[in-house]
Amino acid sequence: MRGSGKVAAGMLAGVLLASGTAAAAGDPVRAAVGDLVGEGGFPGAVVRVRNGEAVSRFGAGYANPVTREVAGPHHRFRIASNTKSFVATVVLQLAGEGVLSLDDPVERRMPGVVRGPGYEPEKITLRMLLNHTSGVHDPLDPHFFDPYLVHGNRAHLITPSEVIRRSLVDRPSFAPGTDVQYSNTGYLLLGKVIEKITRQDVRKEIQRRILDPLGLGQTYFPLWSPFLRGPHLHGYDMSGKDMTVFSPSYDWTAGAMVSTVDDLATFHRALLAGRLLEAAQQAELKRLVPYGEFGSYGAGVETLELPCAEGTKTVWGNTGAGPGFHSVSMSTADGSKQIVLALNVYDLAAESHGGKRVPKPPLLAVKAALC
Repeated sequence: MRGSGKVAAGMLAGVLLASGTAAAAGDPVRAAVGDLVGEGGFPGAVVRVRNGEAVSRFGAGYANPVTREVAGPHHRFRIASNTKSFVATVVLQLAGEGVLSLDDPVERRMPGVVRGPGYEPEKITLRMLLNHTSGVHDPLDPHFFDPYLVHGNRAHLITPSEVIRRSLVDRPSFAPGTDVQYSNTGYLLLGKVIEKITRQDVRKEIQRRILDPLGLGQTYFPLWSPFLRGPHLHGYDMSGKDMTVFSPSYDWTAGAMVSTVDDLATFHRALLAGRLLEAAQQAELKRLVPYGEFGSYGAGVETLELPCAEGTKTVWGNTGAGPGFHSVSMSTADGSKQIVLALNVYDLAAESHGGKRVPKPPLLAVKAALC
């Protein structure tokens, strides 16, 4: 199941190293975002930037180029893999409440579910699912997205259980805990664990534990409807085809949620500052596993080594990418600076079959906000 919400931070950092300084007078973030829109290839962008307690919110370009609706920070977008931070928070809260342990094998919590050639479910822990060291990969079938992209049925339903089944047809990527590889399927398994333990719909747990306490009224978790509610960005592929209508059924706890830049910024600020977790679980959130030269995975969050003029700076948060939408939510380690940026081009077919996924990585904007 490729295309379910991930742009590697290594891709961000690799281009940043070669990018130089944003040539802009005045607000460098606004200038960098402006460069992404229009000639940069994105129809529109929405941004929220914080420096201390000073917040700037703005849009650039169009939410819908056909109707010429101007993009603004009130517009919703599919947050894709930023969903994983919400799911990981629930798992960590349950660990803090003593109803599960991150050392629990998935076989104990979901007996009989992880079955496939070469899989050892008794050795795959919940922690490994959280930090992408489980070896559970996504479906390797190159035709996985054909119902949407080839046959044009954007309302097609693929249940999380079906995604898990199709993932386990092939052997694992590696033995549990011996390597690192991003796994959306691992987060579908975590969603199943949450529902089994709480005996509640995972969406209700996210609502009760995170959205309601933080007042995130513009954030929601669609299950199968291909339509976005309320004012929203329209998302496109590289050819300009509108990808906004797209069933999130396959993505579920790996990347189905919808939000705004304000809500996502509020959530990540609270999470990274320790307002949602007890100290032991906060330590687990930030317990890092390096996945390359430029970053590491924690439990539902990741770090990026950002090259700044004064030296490399570690920034925290998440990224998301899926049909039509690409977003970045990152903060400095001390929490003093933050950016949430949503753009409305991402090419799912290119990710599935090779090719260019976005017109231009949003790297200068991240650098301008956080360096």
